[in-house]
Amino acid sequence: MVRKAGSSPTIDVDSLPDDPALLRSMLAEMKAANDQLSSINIEQSSTILDQQCQINSLEFRLTKLIRARFGRSSEKVDPSQLQLFETEAQSDEQDTSQPEKRSTGTASPKRKSSKSGHGRKPLPPDLPRVRVVYELPEDKRVCPKTGRLLVKIGEQTSEQLEFIPSSLFVIQHVRFKYALESDPLGEGKVYIADKPDRPIDKGLPGPGLLAQVAVSKYSDHLPLNRLEKIFKRHGVELARSTMCDWMRDVADLLDPLVSLMRQRILTSSVIQSDDTPVRLRDTDRPKKSQMAQSRVWIYRGDDDPGHRYTVFDYTATRSGEGPLRWLCSGSDPPGKFGGYLQADAYAGYDRLFTQHGVTEAGCWAHARRKFYDARVTCPGLACAMLALIGQLYDVERMAKEKASSSVTRWQARRELRAKHSRTILDTIKDRLDQERAGHLPKSPIGEAIGYALNHWKALNRYMDDVDQVNLDIDNNAAERELRGLAVGRKNWLFFGSPRGGQTAATIRSILVSCERNGVEPFGYLYDVIDRIKQTTPDQLESLLPDQWKPRPGVLPNAIQPGRVDQNDDL
Repeated sequence: MVRKAGSSPTIDVDSLPDDPALLRSMLAEMKAANDQLSSINIEQSSTILDQQCQINSLEFRLTKLIRARFGRSSEKVDPSQLQLFETEAQSDEQDTSQPEKRSTGTASPKRKSSKSGHGRKPLPPDLPRVRVVYELPEDKRVCPKTGRLLVKIGEQTSEQLEFIPSSLFVIQHVRFKYALESDPLGEGKVYIADKPDRPIDKGLPGPGLLAQVAVSKYSDHLPLNRLEKIFKRHGVELARSTMCDWMRDVADLLDPLVSLMRQRILTSSVIQSDDTPVRLRDTDRPKKSQMAQSRVWIYRGDDDPGHRYTVFDYTATRSGEGPLRWLCSGSDPPGKFGGYLQADAYAGYDRLFTQHGVTEAGCWAHARRKFYDARVTCPGLACAMLALIGQLYDVERMAKEKASSSVTRWQARRELRAKHSRTILDTIKDRLDQERAGHLPKSPIGEAIGYALNHWKALNRYMDDVDQVNLDIDNNAAERELRGLAVGRKNWLFFGSPRGGQTAATIRSILVSCERNGVEPFGYLYDVIDRIKQTTPDQLESLLPDQWKPRPGVLPNAIQPGRVDQNDDL
């Protein structure tokens, strides 16, 4: 009998013994050797599989990190790549019912319409205009051939856009004092005119300066140290700590308006919500670890009249108590929401859906994002899902193009969704059910499949055919309005205190609501800060961004003091 190293025993038949007992022992020995080799092969195969899964996971994480650090944030995929998976996912019978496909070739640049023309756009007609006249000299107003005088027959006008740098100036509030010329009773009483309330009691800044700081920091994302340098160039030293206190006082002034906007949002049929992390400097923690993670939440009302507001809320943590307090248990002012909440699948919202009568609406952008990330490790299925989800968005684009004065966007949505989207959703569901068992739950594609199927009812909620409910396919509108805060934190880096986070949320609520309603934020803040102290609670509604009307003659670029003496040079 001959044995080879590292292999099963090899038997020479002629040398086998005749003793049955010895043969049984030899057979048992061979079986044990085979079992040992089998276990070694299984362990090696399992080790190789585990290593391959780990490699795939690391490649996936590395790809995400490289894209986050150096790549673009857009999740676009070359349409020509998705064309293969679109044809795979559809049958011939479905082709006639599917919406028109997106172009799958290389997109050619759009030609400008002859009506739109080329060159610069006309300047806005409401900009102030200074007329500079160039007159023909008198010696040239005579015809050189006949000697007769020329007469004016018209004029030729061209426009040039000019800029005057912003500047600081001082308003002196002068109050004359009066007293009796002779005071026989010896009262010595002095009479003086009342001084109007300032935005900040005994404070230095006027409403224009407060509005400028607020817009610069919370809309243009300039940190206060840069504003400090800008004002210093104008010859005035304003400490950033002082401006920080000003913004706190401005937030206190605007807080009643934000509370009123919240009450209006809670009457919406749909609210879109999302959140983003912002670092918080917590001085109560050890010096080396003073930075904590706080959150800013966004609550966006629907587009119906009286609901077109966006309000931000600050919380120290990402606990579900924040949305619960804001939507259902706030007491100042009281309010309770009972409509659709469209957001991501954050577990902190679950109590709203199970205990407070709020209806969950999912976001297809979040579901699509998981398949987009999984295309690195499982390109076939991931790209097939991206193609099908792209068809859902094609329906939404078609509805937007079909909308007109006679057909609202919602009516077009209802018609096209019923005709096309339901078939596409059924195809997605069937494909995911078939593929789920073939992928590890913790793999990127497994997590994408699990997310879609676990929240399938919420993702289909936008198909609900309910009157007066206009659900979008995703909550991208809220994400876009939240993105400004993410841009800002790259400049000012962190909140200095929880009070600073609340200040940012309040002022940002006003600025984003102005932008949403097409209101110029500086002019709005200038006027509202100037008169909100004199506004009674029942008149507060007139200062909301969608109802505000600027007072005649009171403009940010034409400030008019109560009285200006002829000798005063402002």
